[in-house]
Amino acid sequence: MKLSVQHGKVDLYHGSGGRAMVQLIDQIFLREFANPILAQKNDQALLALPGKRIAYTTDSYVVSPLFFAGGDIGSLAVHGTINDLAVGGAEPLYLSVGFILEEGFPLKDLRRIAQSMAKAAKKAGVSIVCADTKVVERGKGDGVFINTSGIGMMAREQSLSRTPQPGDNIIINGYIGDHGTAIISQRENLSFATTIASDSAPLHELTARMLRAAPSIRCMRDATRGGVAAVLNEWADYFKIGVLVREKTLPIRQQVQSACELLGLDPLYLANEGKVIAICPDDQTEALLKAMHSHPLGQKSVIIGQVTDDPLHLVQLETLMGGQRLVDWIAGEQLPRIC
Repeated sequence: MKLSVQHGKVDLYHGSGGRAMVQLIDQIFLREFANPILAQKNDQALLALPGKRIAYTTDSYVVSPLFFAGGDIGSLAVHGTINDLAVGGAEPLYLSVGFILEEGFPLKDLRRIAQSMAKAAKKAGVSIVCADTKVVERGKGDGVFINTSGIGMMAREQSLSRTPQPGDNIIINGYIGDHGTAIISQRENLSFATTIASDSAPLHELTARMLRAAPSIRCMRDATRGGVAAVLNEWADYFKIGVLVREKTLPIRQQVQSACELLGLDPLYLANEGKVIAICPDDQTEALLKAMHSHPLGQKSVIIGQVTDDPLHLVQLETLMGGQRLVDWIAGEQLPRIC
């Protein structure tokens, strides 16, 4: 489907992580900014400098509310940028940050956000080395938006963008949908027996351990906007592979499942901010899982499915009843302003 660039307008679903967002990226940004590095469509750009290889990434954060169980817009911006570097096999080193502030935004909240960013960066071992601030008139923004860019050093020669093969295993490092549920439950004032907190966390130490244990990992991606479903559909489309996921192996907290049933949401499409999905050859999967289980962020790691030889390149879910259903691109926007 082609965008109507002359008459169309940006809509919420253009930021959903689904097909509409991919069309927007492909037909506007990739077309206008075309170059071989950008064409790889990774979460980071691998840059070759004399004697060095670095990864570079950028992202923007507009989450609402600004403060939520498990984090805030500041720590989220740091973790999200680190993770985009980490899933490319890079060691994060430096971050930049740009603030767009609305006139009237409380300085105490801005300081709280800055302190949160500083704490997250220090804990992850990265430095925020440059910054910029702009202020817009009252009513022209929504408190604060943050843009971050990150640079990391590649620790290996090969990039993590190798074509998966039928029989390869698909692995995730734990419960899905926590971040999306934390945000929506706070927006809707939903209460549960225990608080659902965002899974926002830096993944670089975990991914480094994963690559040491299984150097033949085909690819990795953090499942943010659009959730697990978006990542798997991107891979199926890009690598021309089929994917079969098993519902019985999906790690979902009962509170998250209950919230999804109440609100008519699908956990596969909910955003995560501390989850990495990897595709690994079967002969290295045991070593990979052992390494992941030894890290605090990987103790709940499981195999959720396999790569298949599907000529239609579909992502399908094997249900608890033994049937199969299509896991397509998200249609519209489940949860706007999620990150």
